[in-house]
Amino acid sequence: MQSDIRALLAALVATDSVNPSLVPGGAGETQIAAVVAGWARDAGLQVDVLEATPGRPSVVLRAPGRGDGRSLLLCGHYDTVGVAGMADPFSARVEGDRLYGRGAYDMKAGLAAALVACREAAALGLAGDVVVAAVADEEHASLGVQEVLGVVRADAAIVSEPTELEVAVAHKGFVWAEIDVAGRAAHGSRPHLGADAIVRTGPVLTALGELDARLAGRTHPLVGRASVHASLIEGGEELSSYPAHCRLSLERRTLPGETAAEIEAELDGLITGVEATRRVTLVREPFEISDNAEIVAITRAAAGDVLGAPPALGGASYWADAAFIAAAGIPTVMFGPAGEGAHAATEWVSLAGTVAVARTLIAVARRFCA
Repeated sequence: MQSDIRALLAALVATDSVNPSLVPGGAGETQIAAVVAGWARDAGLQVDVLEATPGRPSVVLRAPGRGDGRSLLLCGHYDTVGVAGMADPFSARVEGDRLYGRGAYDMKAGLAAALVACREAAALGLAGDVVVAAVADEEHASLGVQEVLGVVRADAAIVSEPTELEVAVAHKGFVWAEIDVAGRAAHGSRPHLGADAIVRTGPVLTALGELDARLAGRTHPLVGRASVHASLIEGGEELSSYPAHCRLSLERRTLPGETAAEIEAELDGLITGVEATRRVTLVREPFEISDNAEIVAITRAAAGDVLGAPPALGGASYWADAAFIAAAGIPTVMFGPAGEGAHAATEWVSLAGTVAVARTLIAVARRFCA
């Protein structure tokens, strides 16, 4: 199994799948979808390619059971962020236990483990199906998982994002918002006619910093603190003009249990006393499942058998497609390998950890789909 996983992971990392919604001209998922679909067909699995958005395909592959058992969904994304600053992003170089390259850690290793686990599950004679969703666009708008959930149902799911071999039962969400501050355009020599929108944004930035300081006291035991930060700011036309407009784009990282009404109130507070408007541009909900959920217990027990001791329960500071799957009514947990460098110039994943994830997924399928 180790050599199969290493070869498959190397093939996935060697395939450029930079998300074009993040990097104009990025390769997208067409080629890597073909790699996954070809591998799955060669493995004797059922394969469907979904492509409601042209050029952004996702692949659903299935090890069918006898039809009288529960189904397990394994999910992983194969799009990546950009490769700026990386010397050999698609080399899939191996040094000891580490395989390097863009997407190795986030999260082609987890996907490779799920694919091999599905292939092995097909030979077990299980009562229920094991399904893998290899999805597009997780790094931007999650087009892939939303399309998959329109056609796939399951009794439980595991998202194999990198969790350092912990069983992750929670992750943060986020809200993106824009604040537009009004000014009045005028020639720089006529201050009595102008109003500087950039300067007027100053109190908003001050309020943002004060809000983040307050949020430092709002924490979750598994995912850490809530936070907010200024992501982008733009305004002005030229040096000799008063800017008529300034836009501040911000990100609020949310915790399980925080409500939309709370976030809306925070945004309103940022612009109190300022001639400004605000709007939310994207919301991704946080995720949490009870420690006592069956899929949590089964995954932890299976991982314990593979690793020699039950892994810790943990949480992820990042957002993942687990939130969409759980919102669809499917009990969901996250479990994936260790490594470093998500979205960084140097990225690697543990090969031994990836094999351990595959073995764990097979053990979960054997117990849950029997």
